[in-house]
Amino acid sequence: MSRRPVNPSRRFGDSGGRLFSSSKSRSSPVLSVGLIIVGGLFLIGYVYKGSGLVPGGFGSRLESVSRVESDYLCTSEVQRAIPILQKAYGDSLHKVLHVGPDTCYVVSKLLKEEETEAWGIEPYDIEDADGNCKALIRKGTVRMADIKFPLPYRPKSFSLVIVSDALDFLSPRYLNKTLPDLARVSSDGIVIFTGFPDNHKAKVADVSKVGRAAKMRSSSWWVRFFLQINLEENETASKKFAQALTKSSHVPRCQIFHLNACAEHIVRILSFFASVFTSTREVILCTTLAHTI
Repeated sequence: MSRRPVNPSRRFGDSGGRLFSSSKSRSSPVLSVGLIIVGGLFLIGYVYKGSGLVPGGFGSRLESVSRVESDYLCTSEVQRAIPILQKAYGDSLHKVLHVGPDTCYVVSKLLKEEETEAWGIEPYDIEDADGNCKALIRKGTVRMADIKFPLPYRPKSFSLVIVSDALDFLSPRYLNKTLPDLARVSSDGIVIFTGFPDNHKAKVADVSKVGRAAKMRSSSWWVRFFLQINLEENETASKKFAQALTKSSHVPRCQIFHLNACAEHIVRILSFFASVFTSTREVILCTTLAHTI
C-alpha cells in the first residue's frame, strides 16, 4: 500500500495555526477581563460625576482638594501665620472671629487646631462656595454680613478678632464705625492684615461686588488713624509676634497690626448706643466716647 507523502509545509501550517489559535484563545479571556475592568472604571466615574458625588469629575476633585488656601493675598497670609499667632497670643487664640473674603478657608484651618473655636464673617457675596463652605454657612459658623454696619454679636463674644482683605475697601467714614465695632466684640484685641501700598499683585474683589476699589494705605497712615479713633497698639502681642516671626524666617506679604480692644467702660456705652441705633444702622465711635467720659 502506498502512503501519501506528508507535506511538510502543510503540517507546519496546521500546527502553526493551532499554535496561534491556542495563544489567542488563552489571551482573549485576559484581554476581555481587562477591557471589562477599564470599562467599569469609566462607568463608575461617569455615574459618580452625574450624581454630584465627585463634582465636575476626577479632575475637579483633585483641584478642590489642592485649593485649600484663599486666592486673596492677606487672607492666605492669615492661614500661614496661624502657628505664629498661636505663639504670640497663646490662650487668646481659643475663640476667634475672622472677618474677610474666603473666610471659610481660614475658619476651616483654625478649627483643625486643638482647643480652638472659630467663626467667620464673609463681607462679600459667595458665588463659588464649595461643599465645606456651604456646610459652615448652614451651621452658622460662617455668616455673610456687611461690616459697615454693627456685627451680629454681643460685646466680647470672641477672644481675638482677625481681619484681612476687608478694611482696604472701606472709606475713612466707614472705618470710623467698623473698627470700634470690631473692638467691641473682642476681649483681647484685633489683628489686622492689610495690603502694602506698592503691592499690585494682590487679588482684589470685583468692584461691582464691593462697591469701590481697594485702597492700599501706608503703615504711617494706619498708625495715625488708630490714634484718631483711640485704638492702641498691643505692644506685648506685637513683640511676641515679631520674635516668633524672626524664628520662623517667614516674611509676611502684608502689613500686620496688633491692637487692643476698647476699654471696659467704653465697650458698655458703645453697646448701649449700638442697641439704641440699630434701626438706623449707626455705631458710636470709641474715640467719641473716650473724649466724653
